[in-house]
Amino acid sequence: MTAPTVSVAPSASSPAGRAPAVPPRSFARAAFDWLRRWGVSIGSFVSGLLTLFVFRRDLPHVGWIVGYVILLWLLFAVLALTRPASSHAAQPEPLGSGRGRRVRTAADYAVQTLHHGLLLFMLPAYYASTTFTSVNVVFLTVLAGLTLLATFDPWYRTLVHPRPWLGLTFFVVSVFAALNVALPLIGVRPNVALLLAAWTATVAVTPAVHRGGRSWQRALSLTCAGGVVAAALVYAGRAAIPPAPISVARAAIAWDVDGGEPIDPLGGTIAAQKIRDNGGLVAYTAVYAPAGLRQPIAHVWRRNGRIVNVVTLTPVRGGRRQGFRTYSRKAAFPANPAGAWTVDVTTPSGQLIGRLRFRVTSTETP
Repeated sequence: MTAPTVSVAPSASSPAGRAPAVPPRSFARAAFDWLRRWGVSIGSFVSGLLTLFVFRRDLPHVGWIVGYVILLWLLFAVLALTRPASSHAAQPEPLGSGRGRRVRTAADYAVQTLHHGLLLFMLPAYYASTTFTSVNVVFLTVLAGLTLLATFDPWYRTLVHPRPWLGLTFFVVSVFAALNVALPLIGVRPNVALLLAAWTATVAVTPAVHRGGRSWQRALSLTCAGGVVAAALVYAGRAAIPPAPISVARAAIAWDVDGGEPIDPLGGTIAAQKIRDNGGLVAYTAVYAPAGLRQPIAHVWRRNGRIVNVVTLTPVRGGRRQGFRTYSRKAAFPANPAGAWTVDVTTPSGQLIGRLRFRVTSTETP
């Protein structure tokens, strides 16, 4: 008869009971794998932040913008025409050879890089034109979010590659944002540039529509009609889009202006009696616009959110780095002007360039 076998569990103090030690090479390999996956993205993110910091006050050159847009459109067209129309996942059907897949992968990465570079170029101009207490901060947030997504390769591959509609959104927003800045740099008024940029960005997706099974003529007709709709929608929502590349370089509430400079700029709180003693207030703004651009603007005075005055100012003539200096004077204040006041700097189409805020109190301020 066979003796019964007894299994004895190893004690916690025995070598077999200890957790296996992780060799140092495993940590090094994990670190290497992490750097290989995220290193380029983090480097791109840091360099992007440095670029924004160094060039935050400079407008991108129109030639760079146009070059980026053309390259982006060409690669978009190549991908649209080579990717199968039935593709619906991150792994499209092969072109018939490993070489074709490698070419398409390289083109995908190039498109991502162009998205990142183009949006990064645009951010300083839109940042300068954004009024952070208004609705146009939403568009800046969208641009910043897309830029961040294009910066990190793993995020982009995970979120964008499996969703063609998101890639199309990237393309349309990038082209629109770029042209909306580039066209005023060659003298096109921002309100016109807004419509042209929306129409052109929509027409640019013609290769993708053609790849969906329509003839070139039909695809172009559809995108041209869609461009008109897009332009109408953008115009309806123009208040949510910063008027880049126009921005307020300097602004102040003051008692008066002398030699193009505000006299005794005031703080955020002003006593009503002082306004009466000085005969009113002046809203001073220096508005930056690109050389060659002539842009009409207005000052909209509001008290507690209600419009009390709209003052049409001398049109801004672009080219002065410190901004074109202009101001409006308000002498007729109500008997009790206490309340929250704002002066909006706007374009004739209603886009907000900048905003001054101050509060009038019925008591003396120290």
